Amino acid sequence: MKNITRFLNMIDFSHTLFGLPFAYLGAFLGVHGIPSLAQLGWITLAMVSARTSALCLNRIIDRHLDRANPRTRHWVMASGQLPLSLVWGAVVVGLGLLFVAASRLNLLCLQLAPLAVLILWGYSYTKRFTWWCHIILGLAIGIGPVGAWIAVTGRLDWQPILLTVAVASWVAGFDITYACQDIEFDRQHGLHSIPARFGARIAFRFSETLHVLMVVCLIAAGVALQLGGWYYLGVTIAALILLYEHRIVTPDNMSRVNFASFKINHYVGLLILITTLADIY
Repeated sequence: MKNITRFLNMIDFSHTLFGLPFAYLGAFLGVHGIPSLAQLGWITLAMVSARTSALCLNRIIDRHLDRANPRTRHWVMASGQLPLSLVWGAVVVGLGLLFVAASRLNLLCLQLAPLAVLILWGYSYTKRFTWWCHIILGLAIGIGPVGAWIAVTGRLDWQPILLTVAVASWVAGFDITYACQDIEFDRQHGLHSIPARFGARIAFRFSETLHVLMVVCLIAAGVALQLGGWYYLGVTIAALILLYEHRIVTPDNMSRVNFASFKINHYVGLLILITTLADIY
């Protein structure tokens, strides 16, 4: 039981709420209604298993760096609270479940699954050679809406790509802010990030720009998909939430960065999903 609790803590299971609502958004908008329960079930399995596999691999790859970082040395893998073999097993099982779910959805999903794995698994190495690592992380989560759209339609259209860019910009924006906590550590260990490369103040400008891009893409998606007032109400509230985050976290005051990144952000995707469903119906 302790290992289960530690494992769920390691993969931050509650943070699944970041990407899952946007994946559902892609599915609902793909059919402009409610997909079948089977489709929603396989989409959920694909999202959860892909995220679990990727995050477990990330914790394995980064465990030595996390152990050296005073901020993260207490994390589950860094402190050796779980057997390495167990976490590797979760990586393999998660990967297998992703392909099972993709095969149950449609052929195109199955054909594109290796590309999704390349992005999800590749992210863990990017901070070793590029400060674009935040964008790659955003893309890893942002492919959810496109994947779910393909899952329910069997084709790749251009409209859900706007949602992918929106989600990627959103995630990359708050990841940049979060990474400002580790500027000195990253510089000392040769790791790449926007804060380590440009400093905290310029990093915050990157974050703000990406969050503006998110709102622009959400508005463009609404226009492209002919959505109405309820949808734009959700986008407006989401924009206000992001504005609030940037008011309470600044380069001179990082004390509430966890609250802004992992508490308030939980509600952004869920809020837009709810208002979009209200708009559809």
